Amino acid sequence: MRIVGLRTEKASPQPSVLEPSPAAPSVPAEAGEKVKEQMKLNNLAKTVVLGLAVLLATSAFASNKASLNMQEPFEINGQQLSAGEYQLRWDGTGANVEVSIMKGKKEVAKTWAKVIALDKAYGYDSAVLDHESGKATVSEVRFSGKKFALAIGGSEKAEMSGNSTK
Repeated sequence: MRIVGLRTEKASPQPSVLEPSPAAPSVPAEAGEKVKEQMKLNNLAKTVVLGLAVLLATSAFASNKASLNMQEPFEINGQQLSAGEYQLRWDGTGANVEVSIMKGKKEVAKTWAKVIALDKAYGYDSAVLDHESGKATVSEVRFSGKKFALAIGGSEKAEMSGNSTK
């Protein structure tokens, strides 16, 4: 049996392998630490800027939403809806916010409302119903822990509250 490439004498390292290449920069250890510190600060700054950008982007597209549990059939914007759990979603504050009424993921009605500033927050979610027409028509929606209410469009409260909006 013959082994090819095996040397019987001991190999010693070449002096050129142990010496640094003349092309390698001779950077002092302190300068290397400063560069590392600078890179850490740059990465931290980039992370902070990215985090702020994501925060601002999500708040720009955020909408207000609330739950409302109706115990009886009601009418909103001329549309008759059954009793049950609904989600209200709207964007902005002040006059003429568009409110979407959702049942699950389906939009069942849409109307206009005004955001009314209140003196104190309500202790629970509630809807103010007007029974004058013989039907339960929503004229205002109040929210637990919030100092505002929605005066639903077409109602007298929505028309009169123009001076007291946020």
